[in-house]
Amino acid sequence: MKPDTENWRGTTVLMVRREGKVAVAGDGQVSLGDMVMKHRARKVRRLYHGKVIVGFAGAAADALTLFERLEAKLEAHQGNLTRAVVELAKDWRTDKILRRLEALLLAVDAQGTFLVTGTGDVIEPDEGVMAIGSGAPYALAAAKALLAHTQLSPAEICREALAIAGSLCVYTNKEIVIEEL
Repeated sequence: MKPDTENWRGTTVLMVRREGKVAVAGDGQVSLGDMVMKHRARKVRRLYHGKVIVGFAGAAADALTLFERLEAKLEAHQGNLTRAVVELAKDWRTDKILRRLEALLLAVDAQGTFLVTGTGDVIEPDEGVMAIGSGAPYALAAAKALLAHTQLSPAEICREALAIAGSLCVYTNKEIVIEEL
């Protein structure tokens, strides 16, 4: 089942990795149609004893279900994020109930970064930056420019890039939550 892109319109999540550090940031806006329902939602969370950071775009209830499944996979594979996301993607694609979940997950640990989708995709970025959600193109472009032309830390780049995305995307606000490893 193809993810419903209409559900992606309420968020922006950005990951930036530089010099052994990684930050994941998400805005706080939750929209229902063209109405803002919440300003300070937390779309970025820590899993597996604080060693993994996960952000989501899509339906919140679906993402919470996927967080729980990923946490279980991390426990089963002793924190091996690569193995956990591959196993989650397999389950997500083949399980009749999970297949209906409409969300994207961006998961990082100290070494790896993965985008996981319900179609079975597990994507590692070529560069130290990745974004999901409605404001992703804006945040990604800003983060790439900041990576190339500044010495800002990953967290600082996330904050600036999401502020830029929030000024351009009506489904992204400037209530930013950042987690770092």
